Amino acid sequence: MKFEVMRDSLLEGLSNVIKAVSSKTTNPILTGLKLEVTNKGLYITGSDSDITIQTFIPVEKNGEQVITITETGSIVLQARVFNEIVRKLPTNDVEIEVTNQFQTHIKSGKSEFNLIGVDASEYPLLPEIEEERQFFIPSDLLKSIIKETVFAVSTSESRPVLTGVNWQVKEGELHCVATDSHRLAKRKTVIKDLPNEEYSIVIPGKSLNELNKILEETTSEVAIVMTQQQILFKTGDVLFYSRLLEGNYPDTSRLIPSESKTTILVNSKSLLQAIDRASLLAREERNNVVRFSTLGNGFVEVSSNSPEIGNVEEQIQAEEIEGEELKISFSAKYMMDALKAIDGQDVKILFTGAMRPFILKSVHDDSILQLILPVRTY
Repeated sequence: MKFEVMRDSLLEGLSNVIKAVSSKTTNPILTGLKLEVTNKGLYITGSDSDITIQTFIPVEKNGEQVITITETGSIVLQARVFNEIVRKLPTNDVEIEVTNQFQTHIKSGKSEFNLIGVDASEYPLLPEIEEERQFFIPSDLLKSIIKETVFAVSTSESRPVLTGVNWQVKEGELHCVATDSHRLAKRKTVIKDLPNEEYSIVIPGKSLNELNKILEETTSEVAIVMTQQQILFKTGDVLFYSRLLEGNYPDTSRLIPSESKTTILVNSKSLLQAIDRASLLAREERNNVVRFSTLGNGFVEVSSNSPEIGNVEEQIQAEEIEGEELKISFSAKYMMDALKAIDGQDVKILFTGAMRPFILKSVHDDSILQLILPVRTY
């Protein structure tokens, strides 16, 4: 195998693929990257067996020669070392040649490296996916869906299925739900040309976080293919595979209250900043708890108290308060995460009592719902 490649194109490809490589793997070959040169260009693959990312660098891009191929072939190289070498090469022209016994020579300017490679035939094959259940989502919309849900997945492995986001396809809509049993984030999206059949999968939160780093803030379409064990996202020259979590995701629809006793309309930015300030003292408390109460004059109060440090109280003008008086406590972190996910000017909060879950919705967008369980302090 022998080829020349532009360093900046190689680095761009490596920056995506390296996200799938983990140093903690039981299969040593997965600490490496597979490079495969064909007449079309260079394929680079990285995997930790849960996530597999492949990127393709074509021979030509935008009319410019990116790769010059002398001899096709494949090799597996130590991922971290190869990535660091390419990052620090002195010129944009990189020559890579594999000789006998998988000796790999990397040359750029006056700099030469010799790496010991591994036979690429030992590297796991890409998951086989039949493209029957395929649909398309704009890249920027997919980023929003991930941002508005993935933060609410569980970090505990005691219920592995809750460490993922449940994607349900039904009635022409994609419903995405995440919960750690203390809070819930839900986003529904109307998608054109969705498959007719209804189905449900659970995507690991870790996979979605890594995918989000690769996705661009553009309206270019991302192709999504679902199977029973894997999901594939195709964006530009990148293929992103993730295994799915096994097990039945709990029915979360029964957790969402159908009625409310107190409804508050408030500016989300003002509320977020007030809770952020109150949490400065609440951090010393267990669960980072802040208190929230309605006042009789159209204001709400955010407060926290730490016996060792002191207390804080702040009043915020609500745009509307309907229903019963309310005193409730909740995790400042959970509330701030929910408000950041809604990311709108005004938020509607629906309470059903001091010890019942409450809901946050954007006034302008009914597709996003956040639910939080209160904490008993009053």
